Amino acid sequence: MTFGSSLGLVLLVFCLLILWQIRQILLLLLMAILLAQILNLAVTWWQRHHLKRSYALIITLFGFFIGIIGIFVGIIPALVQQFRQLFSLLPQAIERLWGQVHSLEDYLDPSLASVLPDFKTLLAQLQPLINQIAGRGLSIFYGTFGIILSLLLIVALGLMILADPAAYYRCFLRLFPAFYRSRVRSILEQCDRDLKAWLKGIFCHMLIMTLGSCLGLSLIGIPLAFSQSILAGFLTFIPNLGPVLSTILPFSIALLETPWQPWAVLLLYSSIYLLIQYFDRHSPLPILTVRSLRLLPAFTLLAQLFFASIFGFLGLFLAVPLALIGRIWLKEALIEDILDHWRIGDKKS
Repeated sequence: MTFGSSLGLVLLVFCLLILWQIRQILLLLLMAILLAQILNLAVTWWQRHHLKRSYALIITLFGFFIGIIGIFVGIIPALVQQFRQLFSLLPQAIERLWGQVHSLEDYLDPSLASVLPDFKTLLAQLQPLINQIAGRGLSIFYGTFGIILSLLLIVALGLMILADPAAYYRCFLRLFPAFYRSRVRSILEQCDRDLKAWLKGIFCHMLIMTLGSCLGLSLIGIPLAFSQSILAGFLTFIPNLGPVLSTILPFSIALLETPWQPWAVLLLYSSIYLLIQYFDRHSPLPILTVRSLRLLPAFTLLAQLFFASIFGFLGLFLAVPLALIGRIWLKEALIEDILDHWRIGDKKS
C-alpha cells in the first residue's frame, strides 16, 4: 500500500469517527432536509404553473405557516383532549387484551400455556428496551438543544436550505476531490429523485390510512376515532411496522365495546393495508407508488432495527430515508466505483 493510500485510509477513518460523534446533529440535519424536500415539492408545483421561484417560495412559506397555525389552533387542542381520554382507557384495554390472550390457554397444550408470561412480567421484560429506544430518540432533542429549540432549528435549517438549495449543494460538492465531483453530483441527483418519489408515495399512503381509519372507526362505533386515525396516519410513515402498530390501539379499545368490534377493527385495517398495497403495485398514478424504489422488505426491516438501535424512535421513524440514501451511496460509490473495478492483478505492494 502506497503512502497516499495509507494517508487516505487514515483520513477516511478519522472522518467516520467525527461523523459518529456528531450523528445526532446529522439526524437533525436530515430532518431539516426532508422538510425542505417536502416544501420544495409545493414550490416545484407552482413553478410548473409558470410562476417564478421567488413567488412560488413566498406562497409556499405563507401556506406552511398558515398550516402550522391552523394545526395548533384547530387540531392540536382536540387531539390533546382525545388523547387524554384515550390514555385513560388504555390500561383497561391492555388488561382486556391480555386477558383475551390468556383465554387461549384453554385451547393450547398445557406445557406451552405454562410458559406464557403474565402482563406484569412481560411489561417488566420490555421496559428496558422501551426506555432505551425512547430515551435515545429523546436524547437527540434533550441532549442537543432541547425539544422546542431542536424543532425550531429543524424548521430554520429547512427554510434556509429551501431558500437557496444550490449554494448548499455546491458547498457539499467541494468536500470531494475535483475529479470525483461530477460523480457525486449524479449520486446526489439520484438521492434527490428517490427521496422525492418516496415522500410523494408515503404521504399518499398516510392520507389513505388517516381517512380510511377515521371513516371506518366512526362507522364501526369505536370511540375517539379522530385521534386514533391521526395516530394511524402518523405511524404509516414507518413502513411494515407502522400499520401493525396502528392496529394495536383501536383493537384494544374495541375490546372494551361489543365482542364483534375487535374483529371489525382487524378487518378494517387489513383492508386499508391491502388497498395501499394494491395502489402501490397497480396504480396508474406514479404519485401513489413507492414500489419503483425497490426496497426489499427484509432490507427495510433490518434498516429499521439498525437505526432504531442507534437513534431510538427517531431512527425507526427515519429508517427508510436513511436506508434509501445509504443504499444509493453504497451502490454507486462503494460497489460500482471501487469494488467492481478492484482487480487482484492491479494490486501493488
